[in-house]
Amino acid sequence: MRILLTGATGYIGKRLLPVLLHKGHKLTCVVRDKQRLAFGESIEKSIDIIEADLLNKESLQKIPEDIDVAYYLVHSMSDSRNYQEQEKLSAINFRERINKTTAKQLIYLSGIVNDQSLSKHLKSRLSVEQELAKGNYALTTLRAGIIIGSGSASFEIIRDLVEKLPFMVAPKWLKTRCQPIAISDVIRFLELSINNPAVFNKSFDIGGNEILTYKQMLLRFAKVRGLKRRIISVPVMTPRLSSYWLYFVTSTSYKLATSLVDSMRIEVIARNDELTQLFKLQLLSYEESLQQAFNKIEQNEIISGWKDSFVSGQLHGQLSDFINVPKFGCFKDVRIAESPAVENTIKKIWQIGGKNGWYYGNRLWQFRGFMDKLAGGVGLRRGRTNNENISAGDALDFWRIIYANKKEGRLLLYAEMKLPGEVWLEFRIHGNQLIQTITFRPKGLWGRMYWYLYKPLRSLVFKRMLANIVKG
Repeated sequence: MRILLTGATGYIGKRLLPVLLHKGHKLTCVVRDKQRLAFGESIEKSIDIIEADLLNKESLQKIPEDIDVAYYLVHSMSDSRNYQEQEKLSAINFRERINKTTAKQLIYLSGIVNDQSLSKHLKSRLSVEQELAKGNYALTTLRAGIIIGSGSASFEIIRDLVEKLPFMVAPKWLKTRCQPIAISDVIRFLELSINNPAVFNKSFDIGGNEILTYKQMLLRFAKVRGLKRRIISVPVMTPRLSSYWLYFVTSTSYKLATSLVDSMRIEVIARNDELTQLFKLQLLSYEESLQQAFNKIEQNEIISGWKDSFVSGQLHGQLSDFINVPKFGCFKDVRIAESPAVENTIKKIWQIGGKNGWYYGNRLWQFRGFMDKLAGGVGLRRGRTNNENISAGDALDFWRIIYANKKEGRLLLYAEMKLPGEVWLEFRIHGNQLIQTITFRPKGLWGRMYWYLYKPLRSLVFKRMLANIVKG
């Protein structure tokens, strides 16, 4: 089958793409930024890549007319104030373009929306579904609730809460019921829906085989991890306080925390298991999905993570907008060190951040992350998705990876922390030398004062860090 895949750089798309390739389908991937598509040379040679923006109708003309099935896996968790209007417009633009192709089916992954009172996020999902349903193809909508898998927002937030807090005084929405589903089961539903007349022009709720409250999910997570936890729900936490609670305790951004709290107050339970019966699937239990996620983590096989989405940080636009480090009106700190073992140095650079740390002053880095969190920034809790591999677009603590080329020996990071200016950090191998460059473009007088105020501490940390990176 000739399949068009949107959202190929997203959490679901990254996992669905190799499955579709393995089944022998011919894939065309629509992405906003080609630099963020990092599947490896063998996969990228097997797919066609189109760079387009769903908000830009003209860019969608690149979509080929000769396709059989299209996947719509694009959505937002309020990365802008008018995200509902943007999502609706994106759906309309996409529908109009697919109408001019030979596509017979469009498959859309949405959220369970069978409650009378919907959150803004779920209302937006339903609006997108209604617009996509107006096309001259058969629409198949799969509505999922909480998705559990290594790197998913739900899994990582539950993990943060349980592993960091032995005792929780939590909001009353912990009593809300939901129906979690394993990411592997979601992928199976998406793949089995291809060109299946039984699912044409229909919507299906997909959920796991258990209905649990959020409190039960936290306690079962603790059981799987061998931890004892106590949770008390209190009615006094307003949605805003609940959002701050999630923001400070977990690695989520405040905007995402607000959307999650808005959604968590509403039950998301599947209407029935019609599609499970149709496909004759045996779904994983909640605890089995947790164990599967931890197996992936232990084997360092996390394919995608929500933290790599731009929603988790403060970067907007394409990576190419930041790859050319400015030269004028900037302060620079350039340090050079001889590297006796270049390959080992590159390996160390590619392992920087997350649990591996920053090779010097990790407590100082952690304190800086804490201060950033207090200021409303992303903090240091995002870590890294994979302990060995990094790609352009990935989140790396409070940095965003702009460029990563191991063969060139060059890694370029852009700071997403709260600062009176913009910061780039670059590592570049030149012969047997490692060149480390900090570029700071200040904003106003305070930006210039900031550069000089922190100069002694910055010099100490980055001098020692450089020395430890090149050390054999």
